[in-house]
Amino acid sequence: MAHAPNYKITDFDRIWRDITPLVSKADLAFANVEAPVADSLPWSTYPQFNMHTEYVEAAIKAGFNVFSLTNNHTNDQYLDGIKASKKYFDSRKGIWACGLKEKSGGPLTYKIIEKNGFKVLFVAITEILNRNDYSSYIDFYPSTEKKRKQLIEELKSLQESSKADLFVLSVHTDEPEYVIAVTENHKKFFRRIIEECKADIIWANHPHVVKIFEETAASTHYTQNLGQKERKAFIMYANGNTISAQRTNPQFAAPDTPRDYTGEGLLLKLKATKMSDGSVILGDYEPHLITTYITPSWQFVIKLLNEDFIESLDRSELVTWAKYLSERKKLMEKVLAGE
Repeated sequence: MAHAPNYKITDFDRIWRDITPLVSKADLAFANVEAPVADSLPWSTYPQFNMHTEYVEAAIKAGFNVFSLTNNHTNDQYLDGIKASKKYFDSRKGIWACGLKEKSGGPLTYKIIEKNGFKVLFVAITEILNRNDYSSYIDFYPSTEKKRKQLIEELKSLQESSKADLFVLSVHTDEPEYVIAVTENHKKFFRRIIEECKADIIWANHPHVVKIFEETAASTHYTQNLGQKERKAFIMYANGNTISAQRTNPQFAAPDTPRDYTGEGLLLKLKATKMSDGSVILGDYEPHLITTYITPSWQFVIKLLNEDFIESLDRSELVTWAKYLSERKKLMEKVLAGE
């Protein structure tokens, strides 16, 4: 995201510096761009966002190369913003992005990504828009049974025709913001997609707070027995924020204040292995908690939320931040444990 404090920083590369070594090692690194990207329009903060290309370029430089462009803020700048965003991402070689249509009422967009011997199908949809203007240019599927049935049929067709090794689906949900609990509605819906559409990874977003993630067994007709191993699917119910300014006033004396959870995010490293028979196994995963830290010069930057960073704050006599983030780390670990 790009609230005013984010885009007023003097060096956008500084935002990503601490996590660049982690992100840049990934073959594919996925991010949700929660704003139109239109250089011809002024920067704009909440409630109608707009960012400029140099803000995204800093994220690309850090290693992100696959983007969802569809969410509740996609049409904040109306058709001009939609068209400018699509034009920019279409022009970037080696970058994959989808969620925006070439013309009104066009088909569901998707990308086929070929990387290191893998063929990956990527689709990004949103269940929610803040306004309905120009929704026909967006991969917008409200959570009605009729639209969900339509989506599932389209995803099944794409999966079957693509013959992809991996199918990754981004869903910008219509769940309430700032709520950590996962709705039963979306649990059932995501499992339905895994079963009927053979999705391997579902990456959900929208709530601006971290929720649980889980491995789940695929359905019987989808499971392939590889020795004693079953093929698994993977669901991320929400990974929170990477960068935003939703936590501008950290509650140092009350770190479990609900709004303070918007200051953390989750980077999840997931490994896929292609077997000799051509099947793919989702294997090891590594969660990395991140936090938006406000420097003494009021720069909003991403930091890995680990003991090394907390101890560095303590050594620098930034004791209030050190104590606060130590408590925030404990709280986030409880979230990931489902407590």
